[in-house]
Amino acid sequence: MAAPAGTAQAGAAVNARAQDQVLPLALRAMREDDLAAVQLIEARAYEFPWTLGIFRDCLRADYPAWVLYNDERIVGYFLMSIAAGEAHVLNICIAPELQGQGHGRRLLHALLKMARARSVARVFLEVRPSNANAIALYHDEGFNEIGRRPRYYPAKDGREDALVMAMELLPVE
Repeated sequence: MAAPAGTAQAGAAVNARAQDQVLPLALRAMREDDLAAVQLIEARAYEFPWTLGIFRDCLRADYPAWVLYNDERIVGYFLMSIAAGEAHVLNICIAPELQGQGHGRRLLHALLKMARARSVARVFLEVRPSNANAIALYHDEGFNEIGRRPRYYPAKDGREDALVMAMELLPVE
């Protein structure tokens, strides 16, 4: 009996996702030749994505930027800025098909570990109030809401506020 039309394609997509889950993931510093792959993930994950130029400017400014990859395929990334004992999470993202599997938490842990190693005392970030999953992750990891930035993000119907969250980092003992 022949498989229904489209089943082979759907099966291939499921197999590809299963492979992503099985292959070990590693972290490394983001390089300029990663930017096209990073921006493609960004464009699939966000309605209002960063441009290639924004990523390039962050690398050129020497902001800490790392990628999560498997088998040389980038599946996520983060960028932050560090100054005066404070860090700011600029962007943290996982490919949409791999979200909800703990990869974002892994990136956040790596970011916080790197911030601690650079003697950061406080980490800040902005998040859309509509991004309930990210807010839950940040709360779960010890971030607290400290304010709002009105009309911070572009949105379909104008602008969306940002929740400002912060976390105090205790020194490693």
